[in-house]
Amino acid sequence: MLNSFQHPSGVERRPGGVAMQPCVYLLASRPHGTIYIGVTAHLIERLHQHRTGSVAGFTSRYGVARLMRYELLASMPETIAREKQLKRWHRQWKINLTESENPDWSDLAVGLGFESLPDRARRDGC
Repeated sequence: MLNSFQHPSGVERRPGGVAMQPCVYLLASRPHGTIYIGVTAHLIERLHQHRTGSVAGFTSRYGVARLMRYELLASMPETIAREKQLKRWHRQWKINLTESENPDWSDLAVGLGFESLPDRARRDGC
């Protein structure tokens, strides 16, 4: 997994000069909790939306805001194809992929400048 400082040059730019970096990312509510896979060209902006709950939907409803894994890709079509591939995977395969690079289920958003999220009580009664 590359971080934004390691990605090859040639990054597209949005009007106004904001860099666009296609990315597929995996969020979780907690270790082994609810998993969400998404795609964006602006990971920091998108993480902010997830973490503040500013956009209604699945992640805000289930408290899914911890960044477990992300992949920076060269183009948006390639990124969307990877997202579709990962979404078709069995849950255990997604867990195995996450644990291959992030065995402790650390919130990678903290390393991108976000504050740690408080631990949430499990909603599933387990």
